[in-house]
Order: sequence, then structure tokens, then C-alpha cells
Amino acid sequence: MAKKTIPIKFDGYWRAVNRSGLPAESGVYCVYTCTHNKTEGTVTLHKLVYIGESTNVRDRVASHEKTEKWETHLKAGQELCFSCGLVDENERRRAEAALIFKHKPPENTEYRDDFPFDETTISLTGKTALLNANFTVQRT
Repeated sequence: MAKKTIPIKFDGYWRAVNRSGLPAESGVYCVYTCTHNKTEGTVTLHKLVYIGESTNVRDRVASHEKTEKWETHLKAGQELCFSCGLVDENERRRAEAALIFKHKPPENTEYRDDFPFDETTISLTGKTALLNANFTVQRT
């Protein structure tokens, strides 16, 4: 393995009731707590709770075994929201690991304190609230 730069364009934000709109494609996804403004049709993100990866983001989020744990982070009036960045299956786990290692979401355990890949630069565009848009992590 060698140095790698992985560009990811994030799209979002899908509220839990609209999660069926997530792409049924290979990618990484973020789970947030948010508040929905019905009048403006917008969401305000409060906290990054979890980062994951899947060959099919829509199916993975719809049937994720940690949904109840994610919901424990909700405060009154909040709901879960999701964002997603499409990533080729050959780079998906490395991208997920780098994002987790950098951001340390509370519901992730793997990769929080260990990054098993060579130097990886992540370059994010799109819907990147609460994420560092450009960063590099080193093998630990």
C-alpha cells in the first residue's frame, strides 16, 4: 500500500423519515443528530454520531443494528439525519477508517484510536458540516 488521496463529494441531508432517498450505491455515510425547520425545509446539524461504509448505503442505514444506540444521542425535538459520499469499493474501508480516526464519533469503536493504512489524505466537498474538509492521517 502507498500514499493515497481520496476525494469524496458528500450529499445530504436525509432525515430519518426520508432515508429511503439515500443512494443504493457503494459509499461512506455519516449519522448526525439534527433539528428540522419545517418552514424553511432545512436541518441544523448538532452532533456527528457515527460513520460507516457499505456496498449499498441505503440498505445498510435502513437496517443498521446500531440505530437504537444512535437514537440515545437525540435531545428533545431532534431526529437522526444522514449524509453520504460515494466511494469506490476498493477505497471505501480506507476512507471510512480515515474519517473515523480523524473525527472519533461516539458510536464508532473500530479505527477511533488506530489507523492501519498508509498515509491517507481525504478531500471532502459538498455537504460537509461538522467534518474537516481536508486532512491527512498516518498509519499508527
